[in-house]
Amino acid sequence: KAVVSTQSTGLLDAFDGHAARILGQSSKFGGMLDMLTDRCSTLGLVMALGQLYPEYFLFFQCYAVLDIWSHWIHLTASHYSGATSHKQIDLTANPILYYYYTNRTVLFGMCAGNELFFAALYLLRFSEGPDVGGYALFRATALLCAPIMVIKSIISVVQLVAASQNIAIVDNEEHAKARS
Repeated sequence: KAVVSTQSTGLLDAFDGHAARILGQSSKFGGMLDMLTDRCSTLGLVMALGQLYPEYFLFFQCYAVLDIWSHWIHLTASHYSGATSHKQIDLTANPILYYYYTNRTVLFGMCAGNELFFAALYLLRFSEGPDVGGYALFRATALLCAPIMVIKSIISVVQLVAASQNIAIVDNEEHAKARS
């Protein structure tokens, strides 16, 4: 039930922003709330996994910190730069983040694959899952989605570094303006 609920909210999350844009109801608050609820949802699942797999608790803890930190600083940098959304990325600034945030198929696939990885780990703690073509479903899902989780984590590091650099640029510009 917990996994069905988590995955259902993830699926609905993918469509609520789309619906808001189509209906002209998107807002800065909605964008912030969307990112915050995503982070809280992932944090809850990852911390549960830390309890279920105590030998990997440090990994899950580091993942949670990276996920929250990279998204928070990215949102802050977007705000400081005057962007109307954290998904507005300048192509010249960072092509990886530009592609990640502007290609909805990539963004959805990465987010879904990442969440499926963690959901499969959760389910795998209790069962290998049904046999599908000679493969245990939960184990196969975790193995197939693990590279997506790794790539998404690398993108989070890129996002963290790029956002930190962007905030430093804003700070330097403000300091230079204050001195003149």
